[in-house]
Amino acid sequence: METMTLMVNGRSHSVLADRETPLLWVLRETLGLTGTKYGCGQAQCGACTVLLDGEAVRSCVTAVGEAAGREVTTIEGLSADGLHAVQRAWIAEDVAQCGYCQPGQILTAAALLGTNPHPNDAEIDAAMTGVLCRCGTYGRIRRAIHRAAKEAGDAGRP
Repeated sequence: METMTLMVNGRSHSVLADRETPLLWVLRETLGLTGTKYGCGQAQCGACTVLLDGEAVRSCVTAVGEAAGREVTTIEGLSADGLHAVQRAWIAEDVAQCGYCQPGQILTAAALLGTNPHPNDAEIDAAMTGVLCRCGTYGRIRRAIHRAAKEAGDAGRP
């Protein structure tokens, strides 16, 4: 066990954990950030997706030691008011059904738009393929990503 400093959602946290502990468990159990979901524990479903320095990663297989000294963004920290362009588009397109995969979907979409502000359908499908939606809302997810990209572009953001 060792004490590490994690930057999560813009705040510094000192945590005591084994460096190999999955980041997911530190976020949920130590920091109380339960928006990040446990799905499979094998990086196959994407429910546990968070952003690590802006890149979508599976927190169930990312060791907390890998996150030390880097910026972690969870669904709780994507925007202060819960109205990031992707979140607004999700609402407008009525994407969520059961909602379990949504934090992973939204963060993966935000990461995609952070690197590719105007993705086409194939690029969206490739980026989102690792986040499973048992409800099958993939068409709405794609529309929401296009909407968020358009909104960000209309606002003069990249």
